[in-house]
Amino acid sequence: MTKIAIIEDDAVINQMYRMKFEANGFDVQVADNGKTGVEMVKAYAPDIILLDLQMPEMSGDEALKKIRSESWGARIPVIVLTNLGVEESPKILKELGVHSYIVKAELTPSQVVERVKEALGL
Repeated sequence: MTKIAIIEDDAVINQMYRMKFEANGFDVQVADNGKTGVEMVKAYAPDIILLDLQMPEMSGDEALKKIRSESWGARIPVIVLTNLGVEESPKILKELGVHSYIVKAELTPSQVVERVKEALGL
């Protein structure tokens, strides 16, 4: 079963994506901030990460820096899922190897699932 980690501080959004991905056959783990997200990714070893940028305790770009700095996180595909426009997002994201960038308000959960499947070649 394909494993996805969702790191997002909005509980409603977390639950919405969890249900949508589980309905599509994914095993899902969620974290509500960057700090617990890094710990979850290390323990869970997901096939892909959906990552919000604006979160308490540790922002998404800070969490991604930590994930990328470890051997266990260097090659996990990451899709940024945020309401910040690309021009507002931290420039470091390109250097950190983000697979793609999704503005939450522009896609339905079904479309996000399709983007994840494309990223994984499913």
